[in-house]
Amino acid sequence: MSTTDASPDPPEAADRDTHRIAAVVQLRPEHEIEYRRLHADVWPGVLATLRRVGVRNYSIFLRDGLLFSYLEYTGDDWTAAQAEIAADPETQRWWQLTDAMQEPLKTTAEGEWWAPAEEVFHLD
Repeated sequence: MSTTDASPDPPEAADRDTHRIAAVVQLRPEHEIEYRRLHADVWPGVLATLRRVGVRNYSIFLRDGLLFSYLEYTGDDWTAAQAEIAADPETQRWWQLTDAMQEPLKTTAEGEWWAPAEEVFHLD
C-alpha cells in the first residue's frame, strides 16, 4: 500500500498517542487473486519498515472490489514517517507490484492514491 499518499496527517501529539488512520482504494478485479497472494506473505523488509516508523495494528480489508486500510501510528510526525516508508527500496519494489493492481477512487484528490477515510465513530 502506498502509504505516502494514503491518509491525512493525524493531529500532532506530544505524548505519542496512537493515531487511527484509514483509507480506501479500488482493487482492479483481474488482480484480486495475486493481491491476496502477495498479502498472505508480505515481504519482511516491508513489515520491518512499517514497524520501525511506528505503524501498528495494520489491516487491509476487501469488499466488492474496495480495499479498506486501517492502521495505528504511534509516533508524532506522520509526514516524516510516510517519507521514511517511501524512501525504503524494498517498499518501493512492493509498491511497484501492488499499485498496478489498484485504482484510485474517482473522488480521490489530485496526488493521492489511497483516499483518506474520515472516522465517524470510535469506541475504546
